[in-house]
Amino acid sequence: MRPSLWLTFACILALPDLYIWFVYLRKKKLWKNILFFLPLIFVIIVAVLRPFGIVSAVLTKILFCLLLLLSLPKIAFAIGSFISIIIGIWSKNGRRVGECISLGLAGVVFLLMLYACTFGRMRMVEKEQQLTFSELPDAFDGYRIVQISDLHVGSYRDNSHFVKDLVQKINALHPDVIVFTGDLVNMKADEVEPFSDILSQLHAKDGVYSVLGNHDYGTYAHYKDPAGSARETAQLIANEKSLGWQLLIDEHRFVHRDSDSIAIIGVGDIGKPPLPPRGNLKKAINGLDDNTFEVLLSHDPSHWRMEVLQKTGIELMLSGHTHAMQFKVGNFSPVKWMYDEWGGLYEENGQKLFVSLGLGGSMPFRLGATPEINVLILKKGK
Repeated sequence: MRPSLWLTFACILALPDLYIWFVYLRKKKLWKNILFFLPLIFVIIVAVLRPFGIVSAVLTKILFCLLLLLSLPKIAFAIGSFISIIIGIWSKNGRRVGECISLGLAGVVFLLMLYACTFGRMRMVEKEQQLTFSELPDAFDGYRIVQISDLHVGSYRDNSHFVKDLVQKINALHPDVIVFTGDLVNMKADEVEPFSDILSQLHAKDGVYSVLGNHDYGTYAHYKDPAGSARETAQLIANEKSLGWQLLIDEHRFVHRDSDSIAIIGVGDIGKPPLPPRGNLKKAINGLDDNTFEVLLSHDPSHWRMEVLQKTGIELMLSGHTHAMQFKVGNFSPVKWMYDEWGGLYEENGQKLFVSLGLGGSMPFRLGATPEINVLILKKGK
């Protein structure tokens, strides 16, 4: 995000504070005014400095939590208060009641955000989904794929228990194969290193397959030279392979059962601009014939409509990336305004896409979009 956009964003966040100050606090003692504005000043300073690489990841997370815990409740109160003032033109009691309701609403928003920043982002669930294909080889009827995605493992440096619990839960499912659909880290390859021993314990009959996501290319960190991101990517690839995972970069592998087989295909990140395409699907499927049952691992679900749907014979694509913006109420998430396919199972013309809501996020927050382990059971049928 450009510095001008960060500054604009910070100024917008200042509006509810200025409103609350003008209506309720401007005649209060000076120390109360200073105390009230301190969080906003911190937010603006961090937001302005962040694009220049001066602010650390820890401060960025503090900034984000402050926005959720302070700014959102203030916005809720300010909107309610403004409506109450308008009602107060006709009824003074109406204004008082409206302000009490607004204060209660702000309290509810605060508690929801507090939950999202603490328990909400740690409450892992297992979700099972049966997928039926007429072309599935007989020997793979009942084949169990465990999909995980968007771990963003650097976010758990202060809580390794989450990653340990994840590995234990997956192994207890006794999967036939484990697939990871990208975004292992937030920014830097060394985020993996404290968890190498834990993640290397993931076990499935046919192994662990993975692909890279947009965060795995080192483009979200700041470097002193242009080759910095390429070095980070190379180091991450080495770290990921050292886990014993089979990292697929525009290539495929066969999994065999008796005399039958399926192909697991993996590509680099391909999705919507402004993210650059980093994968090559044609290279990945080169050598596969029309009779092969194909499972594609591709981080961004946008890739399905771009290159897969009706353009290939790939029966199943597995993705992540969206996180449902880490906010979901029922079947609604604001991410639906950005992605046609953003969570769960989609089917069109006999081809299927499954989008995992993932496990982590570069920011410590999840409300409704619970961290998930997806158990996908392949079934033979019409």
